[in-house]
Amino acid sequence: MLDRPTPLRNVPEPDIALAERLFDILKKETADTEGVTRAAYGKGEQFAHDLIIAEAHKVRLPTWVDAGGNLYVRLEGTGKDRKTIIVGSHLDSVPMGGNYDGAAGVLTGLAVIVAWQRAGFRLKDDLVVMVTRAEESNWFPHSYIGSKSALGLLPDYALDVKRSDTGRTLADHMTELGLKPDVVRAGVPQIKPENLRAYIEMHIEQGPVLIEKELPAALVTSIRGSFRYREARVLGEYAHSGAVPRAYRHDAVVGAADLIMRLQQEWLRFEAEGHDMVYTVGMLSTDPVQHAFSKISGDVRLSIDVRSHSVPTLDKMRERLLTIVAEVEAMHRVKVNLGALTGSSPAVMDRKLLNSFGDAMDEVGAPRFEMACGAGHDAAVFAGLGVPTLMLFVRNQNGSHNPDEAMEMADFAVVTRILAQGLTMMS
Repeated sequence: MLDRPTPLRNVPEPDIALAERLFDILKKETADTEGVTRAAYGKGEQFAHDLIIAEAHKVRLPTWVDAGGNLYVRLEGTGKDRKTIIVGSHLDSVPMGGNYDGAAGVLTGLAVIVAWQRAGFRLKDDLVVMVTRAEESNWFPHSYIGSKSALGLLPDYALDVKRSDTGRTLADHMTELGLKPDVVRAGVPQIKPENLRAYIEMHIEQGPVLIEKELPAALVTSIRGSFRYREARVLGEYAHSGAVPRAYRHDAVVGAADLIMRLQQEWLRFEAEGHDMVYTVGMLSTDPVQHAFSKISGDVRLSIDVRSHSVPTLDKMRERLLTIVAEVEAMHRVKVNLGALTGSSPAVMDRKLLNSFGDAMDEVGAPRFEMACGAGHDAAVFAGLGVPTLMLFVRNQNGSHNPDEAMEMADFAVVTRILAQGLTMMS
């Protein structure tokens, strides 16, 4: 928080009151028993998109929706050979999540573009606020659906994946909303990288770094890539818990536990060797249809999520994972079925943009601070295509993907002013 905000240099002040009002509406209208739920290609996400469209139209900003449902709000530039600067994020949430994850990035862009439209202020390039669909991959087991569909990168099979709560395909949900899944399936780009000057995404920090350092905002230098096995299984044999001695067991629980802890020890070894990496088992369960107190389990289901800024590190860890799987199978007489492999590539942010927005932090009076990002974001897709890309973080308590996200509006105002100033300082 800045005690005395420095006036922006020749830039209209963003409409923070607008953003605060829309945060309140989103919280109220997409509330769940706890937090908010805005399911991808569902009622909550669609409400949020319609809300942004309505606000844009109040100030006569044109909007359009592409074949995959991504929303765009444009402020036309003045340059003869202008390109497009995209400020983007998403509006879907995890089930019973927080109100700021994704939405903060959309509303910081909207606060700038609406204020500039009212003031008649323009850049040389077109400024577009892009609202991507389905960034939260818990709804559909595929990363970055909205941004990939916009860029013509969404693989054909992704249209046939089923949403976790409805069991209906992505294509079905798109059709229900009047979108064009056949165009998406054909890989037709809705936006072209060569027409973009930059992609900029603001997001709440999902960890404790800015809280601990007492800083309102940060520049993100890179985004971790990942490999994931979302539906791994350890398969053994069901048997009576009292009748079968240890030597004759094929215990899926013991096999799964050994697998998890061997990977944990591997993570510690990688860290000791100086590798950047995180490893998580976020889901773990026996089969509720068959499990029982007096049964040796024959089926354990788990997820495996490994992330790093380094492709060689990801490759090396995946090799070790496959070796460990073979060892666990042999020792415990079980079968490990890892299931489908998904993931994403690491992404590096553009150094020129980092410098320009660092200068903007100086102008605004916010401490200049850079840090890496451990979570995935749509920015990684744009960076992977060579589009100059930048992420900004805003301070946020209690992590993310939970009802207790606690971004302060004073911090939101700081990072929104950094965005506004930085857009005018891009070289």
